[in-house]
Amino acid sequence: MPKRGERSDRPGDQLMADKVSAQHVADLAGVSRSAVSRVFTPGASVSKRTAEKVRKAAAKLGYRPNAVARSLITGRTRMIGLVVAYLENYFYPEALEKLSNALQKRGYHVLVFMASQMPDNIDQVLDEILDYQVDGIIAASVALSSDLATRCRAHGVPVVLFNRYQDIDGVASVTSDNVGGGKEVARFLVAGGHEKIGYIAGWEGASTQRDREAGFREGLGEAGLSLHSREVGDYQIEHAREAARRMFSKPDHPDAAFVANDHMAFLVMDVLRFELGLSVPDDVSIVGYDDVPPAAWLGYSLTTVRQRTNLMVERTVSVLLAQLDEDDSEAGPHVIPGPLVIRNSARIPEQWP
Repeated sequence: MPKRGERSDRPGDQLMADKVSAQHVADLAGVSRSAVSRVFTPGASVSKRTAEKVRKAAAKLGYRPNAVARSLITGRTRMIGLVVAYLENYFYPEALEKLSNALQKRGYHVLVFMASQMPDNIDQVLDEILDYQVDGIIAASVALSSDLATRCRAHGVPVVLFNRYQDIDGVASVTSDNVGGGKEVARFLVAGGHEKIGYIAGWEGASTQRDREAGFREGLGEAGLSLHSREVGDYQIEHAREAARRMFSKPDHPDAAFVANDHMAFLVMDVLRFELGLSVPDDVSIVGYDDVPPAAWLGYSLTTVRQRTNLMVERTVSVLLAQLDEDDSEAGPHVIPGPLVIRNSARIPEQWP
């Protein structure tokens, strides 16, 4: 065994002398240095046989590619900043997991940042993200100002909004068809014979809230109806609970309600059944939005509009990568329709659709 600092003819012993380089791996594997580089570059073309030889040699030598050095050469860190405002809603942990997996499959690493809806907090988080030299940003449930978007463009960092829409130049967005979904809920409740129909809104600053309510009101209007009652739940547990108490404690309460997301709809159903002694759906029909996993649980069996998370994630990733390739054709809104999933929380019309 050679002493530290001495040379050896055995490739494995080179670990004792110098830091293992890509050239050491190439020599042991009997391939070119560029072949080693391609093996460790996500998406690069390399034969299976060459890849196996290189990885076997790398494992023997303990070689790890230098991501920092590669980023200095390519100008890319292969890191994506993922910003989210809250994780209480079941929809976001599932979506973030799928986004992370989809990006990792394409050779990107994900940095998750938490932000509130307060503009000062978003500014601070964005500064932190840009300090990490990320290649791109996905903002889930977070609103950006045009100034923030301009700063990102100035740094050459594309931004894609996930489950939010804002009319900002150069910023792409991926959402479900919130207007169409809200309209479909209205049609469903009207077809079920309901006339006193309420709505419990989410956070009023969110495009998801505005669009779902706009579609819902439009659908009711087409049937010659208007909202019987309206409360605001802000997409928060306590606010949703209080909104349900205010709406349904009145003698002339609605016989149906559309709740802006499933997260709040569960709380509304709990208040109706366990506090106010009302039956769902015999006394009140409830419809939500998202189709998160608990919506299918027997305890809720919630009728809801499904957000097609897999399609939304794939579109978000493809739009972001296109923009990283300087293809601005993908900028703008991307709207993905989702079906109404009928379960037992709402009266089912005799004829539907």
